Amino acid sequence: MQTRTPTIHTEAPDTSGFIPRSNSLAGSVYEAIFAQLMALKIPPGARINVDHLVRELNVSQTPIREALGRLEGEGLVVKTHLIGYSAAPQIARRRFDELYQLRLLLEPDSAARAALSMDDEKLATLREAAGVMGRRDGTDERLRYSTFARQDAMFHDCILAYAGNELIRETLNHQHTHFHIFRLMFHSRVTEEALDEHEALLTAFAAGDASAAEKAMRVHLEHSRDRLLPAFD
Repeated sequence: MQTRTPTIHTEAPDTSGFIPRSNSLAGSVYEAIFAQLMALKIPPGARINVDHLVRELNVSQTPIREALGRLEGEGLVVKTHLIGYSAAPQIARRRFDELYQLRLLLEPDSAARAALSMDDEKLATLREAAGVMGRRDGTDERLRYSTFARQDAMFHDCILAYAGNELIRETLNHQHTHFHIFRLMFHSRVTEEALDEHEALLTAFAAGDASAAEKAMRVHLEHSRDRLLPAFD
């Protein structure tokens, strides 16, 4: 089965000041708001004041509303009639448990199937998406965290694509799993330990070892779940 290799975009603007003017203004505004949501600078359930963002990012309302519409499509922003925008509420513990049950059922087997279909081009794409090559780049923890949230989503999506089951891939993407999970806790441990686990997965993929890839994915998901459980305490 022929699969479409996802395009990887890992760059994000500095969210501590004005957005630079460029041809990709709408994308830069999107990334800036995305970073604030991931790092909990805009907490779950909080109202999003468009005028405040206009002043903070030094842009007009148009790219901000475009960005908020895109974030609404990703499940991170909610628009309420006559009220405006707010950050999506945090996922409940039951939903969290259900998401990880679903992922543990589907993703280890997908990792095994991806390992069996691995070639040099796919492995290079996974290495780029995994985030391990630039793991110590940059000093802005909030920016690194939001960048890794997107990289992690892309890494897992690539694995699902290479496994060859589009229904599973679409099902997990529809849940916006990664973005909701990463909003639970803003902590460097979430990224550093996950990167170690990504490296273990890459080793299994490089060897074309389906059994090792399945085990590494199961360990990765179980550790991810356990790292984030304290958010519900």
